[in-house]
Amino acid sequence: WSIYLAEADEYDEEITELWRGEADSILVFTGLFSGVIATFLNMSYYDLFPNSTDTTNDLLAQISLQLVNISNGVPSLNDVTIGTGFTPPAAVIRVNVIWFLSLVLSIVSALNATLFQQWSRRYLDITRHRVAPHKRARTRAYMFDGIASFKMSRVVKAMPMLLHLSIFLFFAGLIDFLWNANSTIGHWILGFISVFTFAYLAMTVLPNLYLNCPYSTPLSELSWRFSQHLL
Repeated sequence: WSIYLAEADEYDEEITELWRGEADSILVFTGLFSGVIATFLNMSYYDLFPNSTDTTNDLLAQISLQLVNISNGVPSLNDVTIGTGFTPPAAVIRVNVIWFLSLVLSIVSALNATLFQQWSRRYLDITRHRVAPHKRARTRAYMFDGIASFKMSRVVKAMPMLLHLSIFLFFAGLIDFLWNANSTIGHWILGFISVFTFAYLAMTVLPNLYLNCPYSTPLSELSWRFSQHLL
């Protein structure tokens, strides 16, 4: 039992260290990325509401019109009111929806990372509980069978998928935002992001065509399974 437990402890330490490393990198990146998204949302969020300056200008224009009518002896039929029919442009709504979705996915990715850290610690705590060697070996085998049955290693590999989706949503919102602000800038940013997207798709598909290809993405295994299903 001691030989089995020594080998099992070494393997468990390696695999849980891999999980924690993956989770730590995601937590660091999501913290920085969420701050970037929040900065851009701070610029676009207030476009959903009427501008106080425009409202004041409309009110002053109505007052001026009524004063002119009074001076000309024209009866004023309408009271001075502040317009309440403001509707934000469709582009503004679209950009905010995309960026808020990106922020939510980034936060969910961080939550998943913390859960994986907790699960890895729990696994080690249970499998290294100080009991008789044969009981500990049975407990470890039972817990490891659960990891294999519930495909935990595969889930860990797919964990960055939500974060990557969040990044591409942010890119989509950024293109839309800049396109409406200045089409020239929007064209340039669209070009650079398109090149990056093409490279990402290439790295996703290449492992399916060349088994010795070192490049891959979290979608590579999913694309391989999808291609096998079609064939």
